[in-house]
Amino acid sequence: MKPKNDKQSKPPLGARDRILQTAHSLFYQEGIRATGIDRIIATAGVTKVTFYRHFPSKNDLILAFLEFRHQLWMEWFSAELQRHGGHLEALIPTLKSWFESDGFRGCAFINSTGELGTVLPQVLEMTCHHKRDMTELIQGLLPPSPNTDRDAQAIALAVDGAIIHAQFEPSPETALQNFGRILELLGNAGNNQSQKLSKVESIGR
Repeated sequence: MKPKNDKQSKPPLGARDRILQTAHSLFYQEGIRATGIDRIIATAGVTKVTFYRHFPSKNDLILAFLEFRHQLWMEWFSAELQRHGGHLEALIPTLKSWFESDGFRGCAFINSTGELGTVLPQVLEMTCHHKRDMTELIQGLLPPSPNTDRDAQAIALAVDGAIIHAQFEPSPETALQNFGRILELLGNAGNNQSQKLSKVESIGR
């Protein structure tokens, strides 16, 4: 999942966009703390004066990176879910395509929180915002029910667990299989609850 940049149909990127896309690539692939400003400047092909004109500090760049990543990932996630049918089971092939993609390094927001959550509170705020938006998309895949909100939160938690496991396991298949099992269990629980409600309603008639 890379920033779109069609060189044949679009003009060259401006300095700010080059810096931001360079930071996006390096921060995600190698980590925020491990990536120095000088390397971003050199890779983006800008001067220090130009860099600091657009981003007065590294923290400013970090927050811009997370906002950019949020928009990029959410657009991809939404489109990929629809491509696979727009139902709850679409989560599995959607995650599979991401886990097996070149350069997969997990969730940028979980990674950033691990690196900076205690020293840059805005990172926590942006991570919470990102996860809320992800959960809302998941909720849109569920049929209406009294437990839709809680079910979406549980599935979102399972998504995060699958992301983390896919990072350190030799293959993402185990994480995907276990995630599928969680969806199955939630579906069975929902069916059992519906059956209980139907019995209660029939007794009340």
